Formats: sequence, structure tokens, C-alpha cells
Amino acid sequence: MAPASWGGLGRRVEWLEGRIEALAGNAGDLAALVADEVGKPLHEAAIADVMALLAAMRWSAKHAPSILAPRSAGWGSAMFLGRSIRTERAPLGHVAIIGTWNYPLQLLGVQIVHALMAGNRVTVKPSERCPRTHAALLGLLVRGLPDGMLVWTDATREAGERLLAGGRFDHVVFTGSSAVGRRVAQRCALDMIPSTLELSGSDSALVLADADPVRAARAVWNGFTMNAGQTCMAPRRAIVAREAAPAFLHELRVLAAAAPPLALIDEPAACQVGAVIHEAVAAGGTPITGVLESPRGRSMRPQVVVDAPPSCALARGEHFGPALAVLVERDDAAALERHRGYGQNLSASIFTRGSPTRAMVEATGASIVTINECVVASGHPAVPLAGSGESGWGTSRGADGLLAMTRPVTIAVTRRGADVPVGPPPSFLLRVLGWIMRANLTRRHDPST
Repeated sequence: MAPASWGGLGRRVEWLEGRIEALAGNAGDLAALVADEVGKPLHEAAIADVMALLAAMRWSAKHAPSILAPRSAGWGSAMFLGRSIRTERAPLGHVAIIGTWNYPLQLLGVQIVHALMAGNRVTVKPSERCPRTHAALLGLLVRGLPDGMLVWTDATREAGERLLAGGRFDHVVFTGSSAVGRRVAQRCALDMIPSTLELSGSDSALVLADADPVRAARAVWNGFTMNAGQTCMAPRRAIVAREAAPAFLHELRVLAAAAPPLALIDEPAACQVGAVIHEAVAAGGTPITGVLESPRGRSMRPQVVVDAPPSCALARGEHFGPALAVLVERDDAAALERHRGYGQNLSASIFTRGSPTRAMVEATGASIVTINECVVASGHPAVPLAGSGESGWGTSRGADGLLAMTRPVTIAVTRRGADVPVGPPPSFLLRVLGWIMRANLTRRHDPST
């Protein structure tokens, strides 16, 4: 359990407000550190990591008191007369968080803040790919906390394995690939530890026949090149209705021809993306610019492959970098059907001049559906991230993510005189209850009511 000196929610809000000031005061240095260590452009590090984390921290400081406040059960029925029932939120206890590298401040920072604001003790395994950035973040957040409230391990793969081996946690939060997430889930299951798994997406951009194809192409381009394509909710494929395809492909071709190289996290990551692209072209796909360019070190130009087989690794989204498969289908229904053949639907984008039906939105199977946009809305601090299937389980971010770091405790108080009587109730009370039930049933089936 968390140390008693951590105090109530008001004390936690005071701590968070102090950390907001500290983060804002060190924003420039932190953005530069992210850019240097992970390789993303400085403006992306500032916007998508520092500013996004600041927004989430401010949102949490403002809304956590109401989200975590006790809730009255209200009126249930006559049988609860003389009783007061409320549900409070209690911390889970000791939470382990295994950090990721692609948004090193935003993702890990929000997870730590929510776990601490819920009153938990937290142990973090920093990513081996951004140890300096995670060390700076942890050093900033630990200030003002009681001893032992926030601790961390070495930033090595072996430290992550050791962390889970003891089975001493009440909850585990992991962000990363589906392959590693499966192993984390298996390890947690051995010790009956619940988990939140925020895993890979393999997301589609659906460009419908009535879409603005130029607008769609630019949004998709921004989505799969943001952070060098190393975003879980970036589109991995664009599935385009035939009517919209010519203009959509023309705009993508213009963007691809002028694109500069992008730096990935390391050379093996770039090589893996390059191999997936080459396989797609070898299987019959066509590079949209007519040129197939291999990575150079950790850098590569964004690549778009048209008409690759839907079963190839590029179309299935088995890559984490600036590459996109474009699949052309005869109409909107065929495009949606093609999308449904893929898994890992963490998010999806629909491009249309109209309004997609609720049925179409639900048919995507995604937790976040953006209309005429990609990725950006997922950065809003109130938006929950909830995977399913191969994209994981559990919820992080937003009110649901904060509540997921707690457990409900229901407290029922019975006033004197309202105790359940010993033995069967008096016969007159049974007759009254029967009358009430018959009256309710009659009212329910009366078409005039």
C-alpha cells in the first residue's frame, strides 16, 4: 500500500501543480534532450512530448478531484430505505510501469502521473533506448514525494525481466509491441497480476468515394510520417475507394517526391522497415515515385507503395516507420470490408465530405475514430486509449485511465431502525410488495403511459 504520509487527494494536486511549474521551466532543455536521444525533430519533441505532457498534467490537476470523488448510489428501490450507499476510489497499491521510447515524456509521464494521483506507489522500468530522457523525467517527478513513492530500475532489458519475476505488484502497465506485450501478459498471469497493455496499432485510413482526396492525402501523409512513423496510432495503410484514388495518389506522389529523409530510433529499425517495403514491391507493389530507395543508417525517406498484395507485411502493418501501403477498392463497402480483415485496430480514420454512420464507425472496430484527420485527436488529455485484441487491453489516459489506477470500494451505512428483520416479513408487508410489483408491471405494459 502507499505510504500514509502521501496524504489525500488535495496533497497530490499540490504536488502535481509544483511538477507542472517545474516541467514548464525546463521545457526547452527537455525537448532538446528528446531530440538528441530519440532523433525526432526539435519541434516535434516540443509539441508532441513536452507540450502534450504539460496539457495532460494540467488536465489531471483540474479534473482528478471530481473524477476520483465519492459517488452516491442514489435511489435504488424501496428496499434500500434507511440506507446510505456510496462508492469511493482506493489506490490499487503498488504499480509497475514499463516505459517506452517513441514518445518518452508524454506516454510515460501521463502513466506515472495518473498512478500517483490515484495514490499508488510506483516502480518504473525506463526504456533502454532513451535512458537519459527518462532519467530526467523521473528526477523531475520524484521531487516532493515521500520516500519510496516513486522508484525506478536500471534502463536495461534485463531489468524489465527481473522487475516482473517477483510477482510483487498489484498492477502492471506496459507500452510496446504486441509480441513483447504477449510475454508480459503471460508473466503477469502466472502471479494473477492485472495489467494494462497499450500495444501496437495497425491502423487504416479509409478514403471514401466522396472524400476530398487532396485533404485526405495530406492528412494521411502527416499521420504516417509524424515521429518518423513511430506512432502506434499512425495509419499503416490507406484503403481508397476507386473514385477517389486518382487525385489521392497524385497528391501523395507530389508529397513523396519532395520528402526529406527522417531519422528512426536506430539503424536496425530502419532496416526492418526497408525490408518490409522491398518485400511489398517484390510481391507486385509499385513505389509511388517510381523509385525504391533503401535506408541509409537510421534515416530513410517516407515510402508509399501502391497495389501491394493485401496479405503482404506492409499492408498488414508489420512495421514501425514512415511507410504506407495504398490499397484501391471498388467502393466504400469494399474498403470497409478490406479494413475489417486486419487486426490491431487501435484507431482508424475516415475521410468523407459527409458524416459516417454510427454503424460504419462501430464497424471499424477501433477505439479512436477520427474523421478527416489522423492521429492528432489522440493527444487530447481527456481522450482514453483502449486497445482490444492484438492491440492490448485496459485503458490509459483520460478519466477512464485515471480510474483504472484505482479500485472501487462501496460503503453502505444502515440507519437504526432500518435493519433487516429476523425471520420472514409480516404477511401485510408481502401483500404491499406484491401490489407494488403488479402496479409497476401494469404501468410498463400500458401503451398510454
